[in-house]
Amino acid sequence: MSDVDISIKGVGDGLLVALGPGPWDKVEDAFLETILAKQDFFKGAVIALQVGDRNLDRDDIRNLRDRLAQHDVTLRAVLGESAETTRSARRLDLETELTEPQPAQTPTKEPGELPPINSDEQGSSGVLIKRTLRNGRTVRHMGHVVVIGDVNPGAHVIAGGDVLIWGRLRGTVHAGAGGDVEAIVCALDMRPMQLRIANQVAITPEAAGARPRPEVAFIREGQIVAEEWGSL
Repeated sequence: MSDVDISIKGVGDGLLVALGPGPWDKVEDAFLETILAKQDFFKGAVIALQVGDRNLDRDDIRNLRDRLAQHDVTLRAVLGESAETTRSARRLDLETELTEPQPAQTPTKEPGELPPINSDEQGSSGVLIKRTLRNGRTVRHMGHVVVIGDVNPGAHVIAGGDVLIWGRLRGTVHAGAGGDVEAIVCALDMRPMQLRIANQVAITPEAAGARPRPEVAFIREGQIVAEEWGSL
């Protein structure tokens, strides 16, 4: 296992990858090893790369871009503190900064308005999709994914955490894509083309005439099982 520090998080429609300190050739190889180890998660991804204060010339960046492309990963941006790195990235028509979304304004409390709700529960990162995912659509996120709608045949959801489908699951879902064996998949009607949790794979047999019911799938004793949602 590499000791290079690599952090990954979702940003907009892509991923932000921050590379820790170390010789560039070692860091580059470690990053490619990470992609190889998590091919299902990274396949088709668009990434912005944070390289810190290291100086990269055009050949350094071009070589990494081409190596990533071999794994169906697109390098969109190179972010760094070095002027040389910025110039090199721009010469390759890559972005050198990301536009951060504006933080939401805290509304002023009006007279008679209820105070904000406080909670001791610790949440975790996720993305909410409020539409049906049709054939050819892919959602990829490092955290949890919630879809309010159906996941049609030919659509894919790939999540580092749990996946919750408030609708019919007919496409392909991979929860715990980074190796989380405790990830779960929930759906109101679960008949996916393929269901994956961590490294386990299950294909749902066709159940003609079966009445749809909410189910939750998880790993038990090394294989994926599904039970009625709410029975856990």
